[in-house]
Amino acid sequence: MTSAFRVATSADLDAIVATFTSAFLHDPVWGPAFPDEGRRAEQAAVMWRVYAGSALRYPWTLVTPDVEAAAIFIPAGGVELTEAEAAGLEGWLAEAADAGTARAIMAVGEQFEAAHPDEPFFYLTILGTHADHRGKGLGMALVREGLARIDALAVPAPVYLESTNPANNRRYESVGFEVRDEIVTAGGQVVTTMWRPAARR
Repeated sequence: MTSAFRVATSADLDAIVATFTSAFLHDPVWGPAFPDEGRRAEQAAVMWRVYAGSALRYPWTLVTPDVEAAAIFIPAGGVELTEAEAAGLEGWLAEAADAGTARAIMAVGEQFEAAHPDEPFFYLTILGTHADHRGKGLGMALVREGLARIDALAVPAPVYLESTNPANNRRYESVGFEVRDEIVTAGGQVVTTMWRPAARR
């Protein structure tokens, strides 16, 4: 593990939201989820703020020194959102965009939830690198750091993710993830679910 990466704090939230907003602006799933391209960034930022802010209650959001990239791992037994946040999300999205957009996004989330494995796992829920810093290997370096920390736990756990961009699948495979299944959204996008078994002792 290297000191070049650190656990995020609440002071990093604005920077994390900016990084995720940039990273997913043209993502195959999360880009068209906000169809108003002129307002996509501001609308999507509402969603990223809810998820990133909620995840900070766990010590598993890793960032590069100046938050050029960020990775959110939800620990085994944890949840992405509190009950109140989960209940409020659709309304917040509808306020930022419109009711149809909000419902479509919630439907994708419901598909993701239904596909989750039954056994406990760490969940690499969001990984993003700001567009200004792509091509430097920062995102996958954060993934490797997170995996090393998980493997070093007293009881290592498997790790699960949904890859919304097929271009990233081989990168995940390079650090031990295997294709588990596919989810097809209502918009026809294919999301690949991936699994990395727990480290052996």
